[in-house]
Amino acid sequence: MHISVLYAEALAGLNIRPGGRYVDGTLGAGGHAGGMLEASAPDGLLLGIDLDRSAMALAAERLQPFAARYRLAQGNFAQMTELAASTWGWEAGEVDGVLLDLGLSSMQLDQGERGFSFRTDAPLDMRMNQSASGGPTAADLLADLDEEELANLLYEYGEETASRRVARRIVAARKEQPITTTAQLAGIVSDALGGKVAGRTRNPIHPATRSFQALRIAVNRELETLPQGLQAAMRLLKPGGRLAVISFHSLEDRAVKQFMQREAGGYVEGSIYAHERPATLRLLTRKPTVPGEQEGRDNPRARSAKLRVAEKI
Repeated sequence: MHISVLYAEALAGLNIRPGGRYVDGTLGAGGHAGGMLEASAPDGLLLGIDLDRSAMALAAERLQPFAARYRLAQGNFAQMTELAASTWGWEAGEVDGVLLDLGLSSMQLDQGERGFSFRTDAPLDMRMNQSASGGPTAADLLADLDEEELANLLYEYGEETASRRVARRIVAARKEQPITTTAQLAGIVSDALGGKVAGRTRNPIHPATRSFQALRIAVNRELETLPQGLQAAMRLLKPGGRLAVISFHSLEDRAVKQFMQREAGGYVEGSIYAHERPATLRLLTRKPTVPGEQEGRDNPRARSAKLRVAEKI
């Protein structure tokens, strides 16, 4: 079952009002979107965007009571400026709030056939957009990238410190047979790491977790499109409009934090945003909001979530 993470906190951060115009750039099953439509009743409008057609179908059912007040568009949130114009006719500076809930939904993880998880043996797909235009699969990347490219991908997107060892084992294994299933990859990575888990927590993670994360991010170009989506949100928001972003791993959160700091007029050392500039955002969360103990118990997948909110000046 899909459970919307930081549901109340995200809606509160957006400061939703009746009659407002809102964008849910990562629609999923429509949990946050339904709350946004309820809070903006009786005449608020919403655009829901998602790459995943199956998620959009579920969201359409969930949002049926608000049918006259929402429209859905398949695409990436980096395209929200164009999609807002083509669906609602909204132009730059006309939107009251944008929500981005990054990463995978519980629903996608639970669909073993999608290839996102090693808990079910399935084809190594990992595309959020499984149509013909969805691009290469995870299996394609494993077949096409050379050893150095694989090592860099695993290190940069998965923060896998043993990336070279894992890449070397992947290249050796694919010479024997193509790597096409989640079980194959999970076994190869586990063997490369000696079956050891990463970290020293009481709930150690599976040794293939970081490699699966890296491939998913690469397949869906998540860290490439995130800055584009944040910039698109800034264009759409009106003064006083809110941007709320929920992230689930350090790479995402770092990118969101640096973007908001830059737009708030701060200097971000070592980032791509290297120059001070006049502020266009006011930070509303100096430190990210995280799930409370109860939500963490009820939804273990929410434990790593971080919510950052800012207001356009």
